[in-house]
Amino acid sequence: MTPLDQPELPVVTRAVRAAAFSVHLFTAAGAGIALISLLEAVRQHWAAVFAWLGVALLIDALDGPIARRLDVKRVQPDWSGEVLDLVVDFVTYVFVPAYAIAASGMLLPIAAPVLGAGIVMSGALYFADRRMKTPDNHFRGFPALWNAAAFYLFLLHPSPVLSSIGVAALIVLTFVPFNVIHPVRVVRLRGLNLTLIGVWAGLAVIALVEDFRVPLPVTLGLCAIALYIVCADAIIRLLRSARP
Repeated sequence: MTPLDQPELPVVTRAVRAAAFSVHLFTAAGAGIALISLLEAVRQHWAAVFAWLGVALLIDALDGPIARRLDVKRVQPDWSGEVLDLVVDFVTYVFVPAYAIAASGMLLPIAAPVLGAGIVMSGALYFADRRMKTPDNHFRGFPALWNAAAFYLFLLHPSPVLSSIGVAALIVLTFVPFNVIHPVRVVRLRGLNLTLIGVWAGLAVIALVEDFRVPLPVTLGLCAIALYIVCADAIIRLLRSARP
């Protein structure tokens, strides 16, 4: 295709630029929500902490498709949506949950500050790793989903010893090269994955409304979906290798 054959790009008007920049503001709102969540953690309002982190998660799910639809990268080339997204994701997925885990009293007192620092440091390294995602949109290693890890600690409330061992194991698994599916971006079984995420969200809302005091079926459902997300890729690869 010659330059004359290429389609003309839409004119970038002030209104178009403003609309594109509003997407960056929408993404940056996640950082503000992270601060509100942190303030709730300081007050030990744990259900509120995760409710606000849930709002941040919703923003993270919506801003990418909106940005692509409005062609934000072309319209606002001086602003990096990728960098902004990583900054906001770090505070919502790693920093605030790290504080909640370390300050909750669920870890061994001597281990809490060390493991909290380990969460933040391993998360920072993970976000800087250019190999954090595979070409088919799987995460490589434990994907620094410390908001989810913290949620399950509050849901299951294991002993301080088990909690400390579990957090230490996840820090190590951040650097272990196994694949974890991205429920939205991985094409394989996307319908099933999105359905399970919807069910998970509904059950998580119930858990927060009830301040984590939920019936056993709700807990089992949340744990089963988490187990599927973590193990799905390994199981599928194992089944494929077992075929004659």
